[in-house]
Amino acid sequence: MSTRCLIVDDSARFLEAARPLLEREGIRVVGVASTGAEALARTAELAPDVVLLDLDLAGESGLDVAPALARTAPSAAIVLTSAHPLEDVRELVEAAPVRGFLHKAGLSGQALRDLLGSGPGAPEH
Repeated sequence: MSTRCLIVDDSARFLEAARPLLEREGIRVVGVASTGAEALARTAELAPDVVLLDLDLAGESGLDVAPALARTAPSAAIVLTSAHPLEDVRELVEAAPVRGFLHKAGLSGQALRDLLGSGPGAPEH
Protein backbone atom coordinates (compact mmCIF):
# COMPACT_ATOMS: atom_id res chain seq x y z
CA MET A 1 0.00 0.00 0.00
CA SER A 2 1.46 3.35 -1.02
CA THR A 3 1.85 6.36 1.22
CA ARG A 4 -0.98 8.88 0.77
CA CYS A 5 0.33 12.46 0.67
CA LEU A 6 -1.20 15.94 0.76
CA ILE A 7 1.07 18.74 -0.49
CA VAL A 8 0.51 22.20 1.01
CA ASP A 9 2.35 24.93 -0.89
CA ASP A 10 1.36 28.26 -2.42
CA SER A 11 3.72 27.86 -5.39
CA ALA A 12 1.97 26.39 -8.43
CA ARG A 13 5.40 25.74 -9.93
CA PHE A 14 6.46 23.63 -6.93
CA LEU A 15 3.16 21.72 -6.93
CA GLU A 16 3.53 20.98 -10.66
CA ALA A 17 7.04 19.60 -10.07
CA ALA A 18 6.52 17.81 -6.74
CA ARG A 19 3.37 15.86 -7.56
CA PRO A 20 4.72 13.89 -10.56
CA LEU A 21 8.12 13.46 -8.89
CA LEU A 22 6.60 11.85 -5.80
CA GLU A 23 4.09 9.79 -7.79
CA ARG A 24 6.83 8.38 -10.05
CA GLU A 25 8.57 7.24 -6.86
CA GLY A 26 5.58 5.48 -5.33
CA ILE A 27 4.08 8.23 -3.16
CA ARG A 28 0.36 8.71 -3.92
CA VAL A 29 -0.47 12.44 -3.92
CA VAL A 30 -4.14 12.51 -2.91
CA GLY A 31 -4.48 16.29 -2.99
CA VAL A 32 -2.93 19.73 -2.82
CA ALA A 33 -3.69 22.89 -0.89
CA SER A 34 -2.30 26.41 -1.04
CA THR A 35 -3.51 27.94 2.26
CA GLY A 36 -3.73 26.85 5.86
CA ALA A 37 -7.53 26.77 5.79
CA GLU A 38 -7.52 24.70 2.62
CA ALA A 39 -4.90 22.37 4.14
CA LEU A 40 -7.10 21.77 7.21
CA ALA A 41 -10.18 21.08 5.06
CA ARG A 42 -8.30 18.76 2.68
CA THR A 43 -6.64 16.92 5.57
CA ALA A 44 -10.00 16.28 7.25
CA GLU A 45 -11.51 15.19 3.91
CA LEU A 46 -8.67 13.03 2.58
CA ALA A 47 -7.02 11.63 5.76
CA PRO A 48 -3.51 11.54 4.25
CA ASP A 49 -0.66 9.55 5.80
CA VAL A 50 1.69 12.49 5.38
CA VAL A 51 1.28 16.23 4.88
CA LEU A 52 4.14 18.07 3.15
CA LEU A 53 3.77 21.59 4.54
CA ASP A 54 5.66 24.60 3.18
CA LEU A 55 7.13 26.87 5.83
CA ASP A 56 6.34 30.00 3.81
CA LEU A 57 2.74 30.10 2.66
CA ALA A 58 1.47 33.38 1.23
CA GLY A 59 0.46 35.54 4.16
CA GLU A 60 0.90 32.80 6.76
CA SER A 61 3.51 30.50 8.22
CA GLY A 62 3.46 26.75 7.95
CA LEU A 63 4.65 26.79 11.55
CA ASP A 64 1.31 28.34 12.53
CA VAL A 65 -0.63 25.78 10.47
CA ALA A 66 1.24 22.70 11.79
CA PRO A 67 -0.38 22.57 15.28
CA ALA A 68 -3.89 22.79 13.80
CA LEU A 69 -3.04 20.06 11.29
CA ALA A 70 -1.68 17.88 14.11
CA ARG A 71 -4.97 18.28 15.99
CA THR A 72 -7.07 17.66 12.85
CA ALA A 73 -5.18 14.52 11.83
CA PRO A 74 -3.14 13.16 14.76
CA SER A 75 -2.12 10.06 12.79
CA ALA A 76 -0.75 12.05 9.83
CA ALA A 77 2.98 12.73 9.72
CA ILE A 78 3.60 16.41 9.07
CA VAL A 79 6.82 17.17 7.20
CA LEU A 80 7.90 20.76 6.75
CA THR A 81 9.45 21.81 3.44
CA SER A 82 11.28 24.96 2.46
CA ALA A 83 13.79 26.41 0.06
CA HIS A 84 15.62 27.71 3.14
CA PRO A 85 18.43 25.49 4.44
CA LEU A 86 17.66 23.47 7.56
CA GLU A 87 20.40 25.35 9.42
CA ASP A 88 18.36 28.55 9.03
CA VAL A 89 15.16 27.05 10.46
CA ARG A 90 16.37 24.16 12.66
CA GLU A 91 15.14 25.59 15.99
CA LEU A 92 11.71 26.39 14.53
CA VAL A 93 11.38 22.90 13.03
CA GLU A 94 12.46 21.21 16.26
CA ALA A 95 9.86 23.17 18.24
CA ALA A 96 7.01 22.36 15.83
CA PRO A 97 4.71 19.31 16.10
CA VAL A 98 6.18 17.75 12.95
CA ARG A 99 8.01 14.57 11.97
CA GLY A 100 10.85 16.47 10.32
CA PHE A 101 12.04 18.64 7.48
CA LEU A 102 12.91 18.13 3.83
CA HIS A 103 14.60 20.79 1.75
CA LYS A 104 12.62 21.33 -1.46
CA ALA A 105 15.70 20.67 -3.60
CA GLY A 106 16.12 17.28 -1.90
CA LEU A 107 12.51 16.19 -2.16
CA SER A 108 12.07 12.65 -3.46
CA GLY A 109 9.96 9.65 -2.68
CA GLN A 110 12.96 7.93 -1.14
CA ALA A 111 13.88 10.94 1.03
CA LEU A 112 10.28 11.09 2.26
CA ARG A 113 10.19 7.34 2.98
CA ASP A 114 13.53 7.59 4.81
CA LEU A 115 12.22 10.42 6.97
CA LEU A 116 8.93 8.67 7.71
CA GLY A 117 10.74 5.48 8.63
CA SER A 118 13.03 7.27 11.02
CA GLY A 119 12.26 7.67 14.65
CA PRO A 120 12.67 10.68 16.92
CA GLY A 121 16.18 12.03 16.96
CA ALA A 122 17.02 10.67 13.52
CA PRO A 123 18.82 13.10 11.22
CA GLU A 124 16.70 15.38 9.08
CA HIS A 125 17.16 15.61 5.34
